[in-house]
Amino acid sequence: MDIQSAKKIDLKQFLEDAKSAHEKFNILLSVADKAGKLGKGDLAVPCLIKDNIVTTEYPTTCASKILEGFKSPYEATVITKLKQAGAWIAGKLNLDEFAMGSSTENSAFGATKNPLDPTRVPGGSSGGSAAAVAAGVTPFSLGSDTGGSIRQPAAFCGVVGMKPTYGRVSRYGLVAMASSLDQIGPVTTNVEDCALVLKIIAGHDPLDATSLDVPVPDYSAELKKDIRGLKIGVPKEFFGEGVDKDVEEKVRAAIKKIEELGAQIKEVSLPNTRYALATYYIIQPAEVSANLARFDGVKYSQSLGADDAIETIEEMYRQTRAKYLGGEVKRRIMLGTYATSVGFRDAYYDRARKVAMLIKQDFDRVFKEVDVLITPTTPTVAFKLGEKTADPLSMYKADLLTVSANIAGIPAISVPCGLADGMPVGLQIMGPQLGESKVLQAAYAYEQSGDWRKR
Repeated sequence: MDIQSAKKIDLKQFLEDAKSAHEKFNILLSVADKAGKLGKGDLAVPCLIKDNIVTTEYPTTCASKILEGFKSPYEATVITKLKQAGAWIAGKLNLDEFAMGSSTENSAFGATKNPLDPTRVPGGSSGGSAAAVAAGVTPFSLGSDTGGSIRQPAAFCGVVGMKPTYGRVSRYGLVAMASSLDQIGPVTTNVEDCALVLKIIAGHDPLDATSLDVPVPDYSAELKKDIRGLKIGVPKEFFGEGVDKDVEEKVRAAIKKIEELGAQIKEVSLPNTRYALATYYIIQPAEVSANLARFDGVKYSQSLGADDAIETIEEMYRQTRAKYLGGEVKRRIMLGTYATSVGFRDAYYDRARKVAMLIKQDFDRVFKEVDVLITPTTPTVAFKLGEKTADPLSMYKADLLTVSANIAGIPAISVPCGLADGMPVGLQIMGPQLGESKVLQAAYAYEQSGDWRKR
């Protein structure tokens, strides 16, 4: 279902279809009781939103027991913008708890299944967002991307997912996981819809101190420009160890197709990206440790009952977090607390920040030579449910090819480019900061060049 066809949909039927898909794939955490109303505008369609973006109509749980039933007194800026464009927010989507995961198996409310093969994961943490679009339930959804959490599930589910430049879209109302990395972005069935949704949600927001005060191009109007002469870099580091041969084969075939469309292909090097995954898994848990300190049972999270024996406030904090936070969340809080603790901060967190700057400088240098970069989105196609839950390090490697864009703060999109083992392969296109237009142009040109959607 694309946005144009969704404008004709019966809203009662939309709700029925959403609930039916939820029974099969566990995509929803909350949904409207009855059909709402559409406004007037370019996005006068029903849609679903990842449940770490606050709304006033529905609870915002972040798929965690500690926030079960919590209703925000305000709504996120992106929600306000969607409503102003005519959209009806029909419900909230499943995710890994507090957006920590790569498979949506860490949700406190059960794992989401991949609609293309229910024995496999949909990716994460925006697995519900990608699965809902892939199942044809919603014309678009919003997700959040901290290390690939929009692009990786988009690749696994065979849909389009984009992480904009850091600061291009307001984070006001996004429950923070890692504040220097988080970014809200769209998940859609095609690139044209992605450009439209991005145009609606992008822009400066005085409520977000990291929001960029720069004009927003008309991405839809610029989408169909000819890409002949576009300079495309292919980083050799993104085709190395860990990338399945079938995935590489499909991505290289896509690069060849783009070259046939008139783009100039050049191999480039981003030497410091080899450290990106390790850098990410120091910076991100450190910021998690700080951001999740607020969930203590006092303010807006779950509180202990009369049966929980507590004598001190410290004991209340400890028991609340032990009882209501999941295993992966606890793991990352502990890793982050360790990396920023006295005696270890210099060796870990401060050093990771320096390496992050080197990674960004690699991208800045390469983007003086090329317009965009093309890589695989993920090293593999969607893996089986339960396959990696016992091995956190193996799960973390699912972010191997996506975390660099978050560290550098640059835009990146994933579009389907074929099948391997019967499942979609994602093609990742990255651009320089505020280079969304070029990224979308390249993605659209490739999308229009073949029948990948039918396949």
